[in-house]
Amino acid sequence: MMSRLAAAVFAALLVAPAAAVEAELAKLARASGTPDIPGLKIVWLAPWGDVRNAHPWRNIIVHQTEGPAGSARGGAQAQAKNPTRRGVTVWVETDGTVYWAVAENHVPTHGDGANRNDNKYIDNKPTYRQVVRDNSIGVEFAGNYPDVATGPTEAQVAAWKILVKILRARYDIPLERVYAHNWVDYKDARYCEGCWLATLARMWGE
Repeated sequence: MMSRLAAAVFAALLVAPAAAVEAELAKLARASGTPDIPGLKIVWLAPWGDVRNAHPWRNIIVHQTEGPAGSARGGAQAQAKNPTRRGVTVWVETDGTVYWAVAENHVPTHGDGANRNDNKYIDNKPTYRQVVRDNSIGVEFAGNYPDVATGPTEAQVAAWKILVKILRARYDIPLERVYAHNWVDYKDARYCEGCWLATLARMWGE
């Protein structure tokens, strides 16, 4: 059943101006438990706690896994069993389903130490050795197998448009701290990991 707060957000999406919608989403983003977020299908493997007790996330890093369609569920379940393993907090399936895998106070192993310093995609002065797993919440988009250059699906993009707003509102992360994995780390030269999704987030703006 849709919670009272989620119902209010849904009603706002239908009739309210954009500012009101953003305000309602921001309110919902500070909730605890397993809230219903309009426009998102979330499988909660770990519920939200009091946001004041969450790890102090300062950045968002967008990843893309070379797993096939359907692999986000397995990845998220493995992450839930071993939260600090290599992986991320949030996984997104090709159909747009979001898996919240681990509690907000756990730090999964992701990122390679922010070792990129060539300014190829962005100015790396504020990221070099600074945008790392200990201060960055990771989001993994599944499905670019067997062609790693395959972009996100329409469903993933639609989910991301809402998810990035929720993450930013929940943890007070400014837009300029949404990063593609390839922007901060030297990655697979065959494709730019997370670049289109991070670019979209910045294009969508506030």
